[in-house]
Amino acid sequence: MTHIVIAVSPAHFLRWHQQLRDSIAARRPGDTVGFRLASGSAPQPQAAARLIATERLLVRGGKPTLCDRLEPPRATTTVAADIVIDLAGDYAGAGEIVLRPLYDGHPTDQAAVAAIMSGEAPVIAVANVATGAIVAEGLPSLESADCLIGGLEAVYSRLALLIEAAVENPRPAGATAARIDRAAVAPLPYILRNLAFRCGRALYHLCCHSPHWRVGWRFTQGRGVIDSGAIDGAPWRHMSDRQMGFAADPFPIAWRGRLGVFFERLDYQSNIGEIWYQAFNDAGPTGEPVPVIREPWHLSYPFLIEENGDLYMIPEASMTRGVTLYRCIAFPDRWEPVAPLLDDVEAADATVFRHGGRYWMTSVVRNGVGGYSDTLAIHHAPGLFGPWEPHARNPVVVDARFARPAGAVVATPHGLFRPVQDCSRGYGKALAIMRIDRLDPENFAQSCVSHMSPGRTWPGARLHTINRSGRLECIDGAILTPKYLPLRKLTHEWIDGRRQPIEGADQHCVATTDR
Repeated sequence: MTHIVIAVSPAHFLRWHQQLRDSIAARRPGDTVGFRLASGSAPQPQAAARLIATERLLVRGGKPTLCDRLEPPRATTTVAADIVIDLAGDYAGAGEIVLRPLYDGHPTDQAAVAAIMSGEAPVIAVANVATGAIVAEGLPSLESADCLIGGLEAVYSRLALLIEAAVENPRPAGATAARIDRAAVAPLPYILRNLAFRCGRALYHLCCHSPHWRVGWRFTQGRGVIDSGAIDGAPWRHMSDRQMGFAADPFPIAWRGRLGVFFERLDYQSNIGEIWYQAFNDAGPTGEPVPVIREPWHLSYPFLIEENGDLYMIPEASMTRGVTLYRCIAFPDRWEPVAPLLDDVEAADATVFRHGGRYWMTSVVRNGVGGYSDTLAIHHAPGLFGPWEPHARNPVVVDARFARPAGAVVATPHGLFRPVQDCSRGYGKALAIMRIDRLDPENFAQSCVSHMSPGRTWPGARLHTINRSGRLECIDGAILTPKYLPLRKLTHEWIDGRRQPIEGADQHCVATTDR
C-alpha cells in the first residue's frame, strides 16, 4: 500500500484539488489518498479573485468551475507519506517523495494567471523536489478558453493528468524546469482586450465564413511532405469548393483501379460535417464530389484502412462519445457501421496503424473541460476489431504542440512517422512530423523531426492535415473567405495569379516528448 498525501493551503483550496484527490483514489484503490494542510501559498490576488468571481457569474451563469474556492478539508491524514503532492507550493517534509506542480517554472498558480492574462498558455510541469528533475511536462491548449476561468480550467485539468502520471512514475531522470517571468497584466486591460476580441470575432463571423477550409492536392514523384519535412516542391492546387461549405481532412486512396479523395464537407447552414468523395484521374479532380456518409451528428477526419481485402473507415464523431468502424460495401458511396471500437470516450481523429504484431490507435481525448487538441491517448488491440485496451500510461502526451493526429502514420525504412497538429498558437495553425521512437503497451516516446506552417507555397492561416496515396498528396488549410463580394476584393491579394489570403507566419518546433 502506498500512502499519498496532497498538501494544500487552507487559504487556497480549490475544486480541482478535491477532484484530483478523488481521481487518484479511484485510479489506485489499494492506496490511501488524503489531504494535509500546509502554510502554503496565499490566495489569488484580490484583483484576479474578483475577476474570476465576475466571470463565474456573467460568463458561466454561476455554475461550478474548477477555480472555485472551497472550504478547507476537515478530514486530514497524519500517516507517514510515501508520496506528497505539494499543491501549497512550499511543503518541506522529510523522507518522502515530494512532487510539486510548476507553472512556467513557478510553484504557484499565480504564474498561470499571469500567462493567461498575457494571452499565452503556461508551460506546466511536475518536479521531483529532491532532485529538481521534471517528472512530467506539457502545454495546455487554450483553444476553447472563453475567459480567465476557461484558461485556468484548461491548465488545472491538464496539470491533474500530469500529476497522476507523475505519481505512477515519480523518479525518471529529466531536465530542470525553465523559469519564465511574465509582466503582470491588470484586470481592466485584460477585460478590455477580451471585449475587443469578442466584438472583433462577432464582426468577423458576420462578414466571413469562419473558418473556410480547403483541400490542396498535387501529383508528386519521390519524396513528399513526410520525407522532406516541407510543403514546398511541386505546386499545390486546391479542389474546387462551394461558397456555402468548406472541405477539410483529405484522405486520398487508390482502390481497385479508382483514385480519389475522401474528405469532410461542412455546410455552413447546418454546421454539421459529412464525409464526401472526390474522384481523380491522371489530370486531377474529375466530376462532382458525392456524399458518402451522413449522420445526424458531425463527422470529419475520414481515416481509411484496408483489412483482408475490405476497405474500412473510422470517421471522427467525438460528440457521440465513441469510435465506430465503417465498412465499404460499394465504393465509393455506400458504407455501413460494423463495429464500435471505443465506447464512452470523447475521442477525436482516431488513427490506426500496425506495429510490432499489434494494431495501435492514436486519438486526442477530452472529458468535457479544456481544449480539444492537447491530450494524446493510445489504445492497442490484437486485430482491427479489437478488443481495444488503453495504453498503460494514458494519456501519453499532454501538450498542444504535438498531440493531435494530422493524418495517417507512415512506415518508412527510417521508422514510423506521425504527422501532428501544432495547436500551441491556435487550432490547426501548423504541422509537425514526429518520429515514434518507442511504442509498446507500457511505453511511448516520440521526437520532432520537422515543422511547417502555411506560407507562399500554400497561402492561408492554417495547415492541419497531410496524407498521401501513391503519387497523389493532399493537405488542407483555412483561408479568409468574406461572405460578400466587395469584402473579398478588399481582403485578398494576388499571389501566383490567384486571389489568396495573406500568408501566415512561421513557428518553431519543440524537441521531444517521452513518457
